[in-house]
Amino acid sequence: MTATTKSAATTEPTGTTEPAGNTKSTSTTDSTPTAEPTGTTTSTDTAATGASTSVPDTPRPRQRLLTLLSIAAVLFGLDLLTKALVVAHLRPGHPVYLIGDVVRLSLIRNAGAAFSMATGMTWLLTLVALAVVIGVIRIGRTLRSLWWAIGLGLVLGGALGNLTDRLFRAPGPLQGHVVDFVAVGWWPVFNVADSAIVCGAIALVALTVFGFEPNGTRTRRDDLDTDATTPEKTDNEGSAA
Repeated sequence: MTATTKSAATTEPTGTTEPAGNTKSTSTTDSTPTAEPTGTTTSTDTAATGASTSVPDTPRPRQRLLTLLSIAAVLFGLDLLTKALVVAHLRPGHPVYLIGDVVRLSLIRNAGAAFSMATGMTWLLTLVALAVVIGVIRIGRTLRSLWWAIGLGLVLGGALGNLTDRLFRAPGPLQGHVVDFVAVGWWPVFNVADSAIVCGAIALVALTVFGFEPNGTRTRRDDLDTDATTPEKTDNEGSAA
C-alpha cells in the first residue's frame, strides 16, 4: 500500500505538467497573430509611400500657358501705351534727344518689319504675324518649361503689338504702318514690340542650343553623343561575333 501511494503521488505532478505545455502552446499561438498586424502596417506604409512619390510635381501646362499670356498681355499693353503717347506728343521730323545724339525719340511710320526691314511687303508681314500668334498659343497649351513660357510670351506680346498696327492704322487693314519711335545711335528706329520679339527669339534659340525642352526636361550633349555612338558599338560587336 505504501509503495502504491508513493507511485500515485509521484504520477500526479506529471499530470500537472500538461497544463504548462498547454500554456506554452497557447502563448506561442497568441504571439503569432500579433506579428501579422506588423507586416500589414509595413505594407500599408510602403504602399502609401509609393503613392506619394509617384505623384508628379511638375507644373501643369495650364499654369505655363497662364504665365505666357500674362507676359504677352503686359508687353502688349505697354506697347499700345507708348505708341499712343508718342503719336499724341511727337511729330515726324522733330526728334527729342534724351542722351546727347545717341538716344532719341523720333516718330516714324514703318510699313516694313522690325527695324524698318521689308517695307514693300506689308500685307505678307501681317499674315506672318497672325500665323506667329496662332502658333505660339498652340505651343503654349503644352508647355511645362518656365523659360519657354517667358520666351514665347515675349514673342507673342510683340507680335500682337505690331499686328494691331497692321490691322487698325492707316492706310488700311493689312496695310497699316507700325509706329516706331526709339532711336539708338546708327541702329534702325524700333518700338517696344520689336524689342520683345527680338529678345524672345534670342531666348528661344539659347534654350534650344543648351538643350532645354518645352516639356521641362533638358537634353545634354553627352546624352546625344552616347545615343549616336551606341549603334556603332552594336555593329562592331556583331561583326566580331
